[in-house]
Amino acid sequence: MRLFTLFILYVGQGMPIGLFWFAIPAWMAANGASVADVGSVIALTALPWSLKFVNGFFMDRYTYLPMGRRRAWLLGSQGAMIACLVTAILLNPGVTDVALLGGIGFAVNMATTFQDVAVDGLAVDIMEEDERARGSGMMFGGQAIGIAAATALTGAVIGTYGAPAAYAIVALLIGALCVYILSFNERDGERRFPWSKGTSHPRNLAIQAEAWWPVLRSTFVSLTKLPSVLWVPVLFGRGIFYGGLTGATPMIGSNFLGWNEAQISGLTASAGLIAGVLCLTLGGWLGDKFGAKRTAIGWLFVQLAVVSIMYFSVDQWSDERLFMAFVYAWVSLDFLLTVACLPISMRLCDVSVAATQFTIYMALSNFGISFGAFMLSRVESFGGLPSIFLVVGAGVVTSIVLLVTVRYPRRPEYFARLAAKLPHDEVLKPRVD
Repeated sequence: MRLFTLFILYVGQGMPIGLFWFAIPAWMAANGASVADVGSVIALTALPWSLKFVNGFFMDRYTYLPMGRRRAWLLGSQGAMIACLVTAILLNPGVTDVALLGGIGFAVNMATTFQDVAVDGLAVDIMEEDERARGSGMMFGGQAIGIAAATALTGAVIGTYGAPAAYAIVALLIGALCVYILSFNERDGERRFPWSKGTSHPRNLAIQAEAWWPVLRSTFVSLTKLPSVLWVPVLFGRGIFYGGLTGATPMIGSNFLGWNEAQISGLTASAGLIAGVLCLTLGGWLGDKFGAKRTAIGWLFVQLAVVSIMYFSVDQWSDERLFMAFVYAWVSLDFLLTVACLPISMRLCDVSVAATQFTIYMALSNFGISFGAFMLSRVESFGGLPSIFLVVGAGVVTSIVLLVTVRYPRRPEYFARLAAKLPHDEVLKPRVD
């Protein structure tokens, strides 16, 4: 039940991402929007994900404990997403309304980040250590499937019925998710509705921060530990990869192959679906078998190979086979790397401020997405569209160097295995690796 709940919630938050990160940019590119316009809309859409660390502070400090630490925030964020989408239907901006499209994307994604932070905090709160590799695969597999489904559905709908129909579909699907959220409790004895009978769980009462200073202090202490500081560039590099290639995909498809929004969205959706299946199966299994760090290093080397191939084969970009292979590869690799990295982020978190600290990690990664999209909007000034692959490649190389050289937290059972091998008179002191 825990794993399925995290899975379905990540499916839900993937829907607005599929709409505003893929279907809308593809619609813009296919209707003559410039690289700068597409990059600007993606950058604005991604910006809330870079600022969401603020959400975590509020969620760790304020909540309605009789309904659990996260459920009230989940329901509120879902309602805000629906309200923003209804507003988008009424305003109905066109392809040339860059500021308005970016503003709507910003608002919807701001609401989505509140759901994301609540789900991430929920994951740290309720998942057991031995579930985290599988849970990571379930979460980001669900997000990939949600993005794929929304991209395919809204990409097809926009071309035939217009953007308002796509906004309406996503709003209805999120409404269905609200019904699911209302159907469960986080822990036994809590209220399902504000007016229901129930009490706060003792575990939540014990760790709930009742003032701002403990939240800020605990977060600062945990974040400033050396492994945490050296983990941030890895997350930022992952964000650059996603942000840069999210915008490059529709531009290559439209400008070099002449594809329309339905074709680009359909390909991206298929890639996302495959990525989701890989996360649900291969992603979690590799993390359990080889560990998060080794698995992440492997995926980063494959990312570097893909980026290098694209940079050195510009004259082949009009080849549909190369373009399709590129999209399938980068979408899958981004999600698989995220699955591999998630357990490390969780292990670095102080449980009492899990929403805040985990959100800061994810926000820094998402700031990398905004940076990657911003750099895409500036490629004309430093060599054209192929230059984005140099920016992305630099982020990948930085991540590889850090993962190879820095020791990050291992799973507790790793230390237990080592302890069993030591003489009885020796004491094993946990270390980071």
